[in-house]
Amino acid sequence: MIYRMSAAMLSLIGLFISGYLYLYKVGKIGSLACGTGGCETVQWSPWSRVAGIEVSLIGVLGYAGLLALSLAALQPGLTHRNWPVALLSGLAGIGVLFTIYLTYLELFVIHAICRWCVASGVVILMLFITALIDLRRLRRNRVA
Repeated sequence: MIYRMSAAMLSLIGLFISGYLYLYKVGKIGSLACGTGGCETVQWSPWSRVAGIEVSLIGVLGYAGLLALSLAALQPGLTHRNWPVALLSGLAGIGVLFTIYLTYLELFVIHAICRWCVASGVVILMLFITALIDLRRLRRNRVA
């Protein structure tokens, strides 16, 4: 249960970060609290959209989905089932791969680092690791 609660908390943190970045991008927040100016550079770069969709909106939707899944996995009927955690691991893994791609763009194409994006990257990585640990625990308990 602790891993699923941790996954829900991490998803909520990621949702807040990506929501903050999205609100900035759509003009609801005047400036980002970043300190270096790198956040604005990244947010307004041509690579801040994928297939015409804001990367921050992809983050909002992704983290909202992960939050819903992790909360559903906490329900009594699903606590001993593998599939919610396997799905959570898979989706978080896709998030990690997407984050690696975005980090590559920041470092080698945009030449600017967004601290909020780094924070989101840390959150999705921690969420992925948490889900993998929970999945391993479930599989080990089934064998025993």
